[in-house]
Amino acid sequence: MTPRVEFFTGAAMRPHLPALARLRIAVFRDWPYLYDGQFDAERVYLSDLAQSPRGGLAVAFDGETPVGCSTCLPLADAEAAIQAPFRAAGHDPARYFYFGESVLLAEYRGQGIGVAFFAAREDHARRVSDAGYATFCAVERPADHPLRPAGALPLDAFWQRRGYRHHPDLACTMRWKQVDGGDQVANRLSFWIKPLQPARRP
Repeated sequence: MTPRVEFFTGAAMRPHLPALARLRIAVFRDWPYLYDGQFDAERVYLSDLAQSPRGGLAVAFDGETPVGCSTCLPLADAEAAIQAPFRAAGHDPARYFYFGESVLLAEYRGQGIGVAFFAAREDHARRVSDAGYATFCAVERPADHPLRPAGALPLDAFWQRRGYRHHPDLACTMRWKQVDGGDQVANRLSFWIKPLQPARRP
């Protein structure tokens, strides 16, 4: 049976944040993020979502077990590093709704849950804001990266089918410890954007 997707806002998000932290650690450990996550650091990262009055959280449940989560909040409520490339380019963060992570355990992929995550977040953004655009960022990896799995495919086509377009000129740098060891590594993440109102363009 395909997991059901439920959407939470406000204080109703808080009980699900520990599950989101654990899922982030599990899913982002794999390609392409290669993130060696720690639970305490996750709690700090998720504080922006918990404090945003217009933030939202979609959770996929198999029975009562969370198997995937997807977040969103106004870009103006996101951390400064996420806002920085928009401000530097002269874009008002208030015009954008930021879609954070979508994490889903591997065995549940290919069942339409990712599509449901995007639809739920776009509906929420339209309900609670007048933002003209939805945006998210994705890590960039070179084709010859030594940890790239054989046959790994980018998600670009999936995102394009959802109506998102890549804007490689908008990018931020974030640091995290990777599974191949050592200190934190600086990673470049570039943004994808979709108009929430079809007549408008970035």
